[in-house]
Amino acid sequence: MKALVISGGGSKGAFAGGLAEYLISVCKVDYKIFIGSSTGSLLVPLLSIGEVAKLKKVFTTVTQDDIFNNCPFLLKKADGKYKTSINHRGILKMFLKGKKTFGESENLRHLISRNITKEDYSKIREKEVIVTVSNLNTMGVEYKEAKDCSYHDFCDWIWASASLVPFMSLVVKNGFEYADGGMGNVVPIFQAIHKGATDIDIILLKKMDNEDIHLPIRNALELTSRVFSFMLNQIVTDDLIIGRLEGLQKQVKLNFYYPDEELSSNSLIFDPVQMSKWWEDGYELGKRNNPECRLIGMPSPML
Repeated sequence: MKALVISGGGSKGAFAGGLAEYLISVCKVDYKIFIGSSTGSLLVPLLSIGEVAKLKKVFTTVTQDDIFNNCPFLLKKADGKYKTSINHRGILKMFLKGKKTFGESENLRHLISRNITKEDYSKIREKEVIVTVSNLNTMGVEYKEAKDCSYHDFCDWIWASASLVPFMSLVVKNGFEYADGGMGNVVPIFQAIHKGATDIDIILLKKMDNEDIHLPIRNALELTSRVFSFMLNQIVTDDLIIGRLEGLQKQVKLNFYYPDEELSSNSLIFDPVQMSKWWEDGYELGKRNNPECRLIGMPSPML
């Protein structure tokens, strides 16, 4: 049974989208299971029903304002690179409102429901589509299947899976507080094996061997972001070790796809131009790694 697993990675999900487009639209891979964590959870629902064009439009036009209704940092672009600074006014506003996070991402929830319609959901729930969330009360990871949810609840679970606290909203459901699935499981390979997958394509949104040296930390927000990145890197390492060991034990084929270079040091920056390039980079990586697929879907030569 073939499965597609997409890791967390914020805006870098555009790269996964381009790669998945090639695998699904050109290689015609027939996935039976779709599992995502964080940005992966934003991708897998529409991928499962072949709505690649709709997904591409979202991931190549989205901006900061489409994600945040209160962004905890300010952006300034110089020499083609972004610099971030603390949004003191925005953070103060959150504290005065009694919020528990530095920023708020309710706009993302609206974006999800605008692009995954009830008609889409009726098709999605016929597939095996799973999103990963972290329960901060039980301190455990939970996997939410589309077929077990209502439309409204499934949109909430996607939102929770992609909400990296404390920069984004804390999602409260059923008396529990939920956050980004990547805080507990960035690459849910083990869950795919548990669901019966025997052949898994894994899109990992980071370099396998990342030895890049980051610039010195300039403020408390960058420190918090760097600490989270460090912890998530360690979680990725653990996920890969567990997945490989379980795959070896159960003789599951694992196929890894990942970018040749680190795409971004801040995956909460949503730049349409940058993300459009990442989408194309992902598509091109698919071509390079699957040369046998290139002729599939091409027009037949004229006789």
